[in-house]
Amino acid sequence: MSVLDRIGQKLLFSFDPETAHGVSIAALRCGLPVGAAAPREARLKIRLCGLEFPNPLGMAAGYDKNAEVPDALLGLGFGFTEVGTITPLPQPGNPKPRIFRLTADEAVINRLGFNNEGHAAAEKRLAARKGRPGIVGVNIGANKDSADRIADYERGVARFAPYASYLTVNISSPNTPGLRNMQAREQLDELLSRVMSARAAASAQPPVFLKIAPDLVEAELEDIAAEVTEKKIDGVIVSNTTLARTGLQSGGVANETGGLSGKPLFERSTAILARMRKLVGPQMAIIGVGGVDSAEAALEKIRAGADLVQLYTGIIYAGPALPGRIVDGMARFAERERLGSIRDLRDTACDHWAARPIS
Repeated sequence: MSVLDRIGQKLLFSFDPETAHGVSIAALRCGLPVGAAAPREARLKIRLCGLEFPNPLGMAAGYDKNAEVPDALLGLGFGFTEVGTITPLPQPGNPKPRIFRLTADEAVINRLGFNNEGHAAAEKRLAARKGRPGIVGVNIGANKDSADRIADYERGVARFAPYASYLTVNISSPNTPGLRNMQAREQLDELLSRVMSARAAASAQPPVFLKIAPDLVEAELEDIAAEVTEKKIDGVIVSNTTLARTGLQSGGVANETGGLSGKPLFERSTAILARMRKLVGPQMAIIGVGGVDSAEAALEKIRAGADLVQLYTGIIYAGPALPGRIVDGMARFAERERLGSIRDLRDTACDHWAARPIS
């Protein structure tokens, strides 16, 4: 971490986590911080689902919830970014405090509950940037009190298909009661059928990804793999935050309710990723998320079966220069190993990770 990053982190950590998040969004809106330019290395380009990614590293959903700063994030060196989760109606989310730093573990627990300004506000911002370069995915969700949650996802598809490079159907947050139940096969069957019908009826047909939880057993993974294959979903994002609390060092705060993200999630999410790759085969797109905080961690996700990689919590602890450092590290690795493409690395450790116990 650079001296500037250390100063910035100390400043942000002087605020409570949610205030610090707001400060960082405001800074990006104002053009700060300026990240080091990521290398434009041909070997890092990934063509996936009809999209050309300049590099395989993305900002995960959850940071830019209201599509306020996608272009600023791309300017930090990310190859793509994902805004949201966005619900049809604005909602405040769960009571505060609802974000907790586990500094000793380089982790975060959150129970935000899809707090966001709703479809209309995000659509206005995304419409204003239409035509600009850069891959911006839109992560869609359901309102907590919705009478028909699947209809909320249909509305999200219809609303954002004209503006999204891709759409992510998020049914894996642990912070909206009952949401994860939609991963069960019968509900997933109806959800994905209606989502894909909504995409077919939309004015544009971006790729659709399904974001799943890391807290799934083998039979549940098999059901999800069967459904995404049958419904011709374009890809899977593995994974959201975990309810597990294994091996944490941070004491009392570790017992807070919510989803855990950051370094402790790496092994669990990577093992689930490799299992999903085995189940869906080599053709389906997979984005690996969870515990990515270095070039080595990003490369290991690719070895385990990911086409693309996302991070969020890592940048909280390593600073805004992190994406540039990761992309530079990946480029150096590709050059040192004389890879024709970073994609040549994919699946080389899939068997190893798929055999790992989920703990």
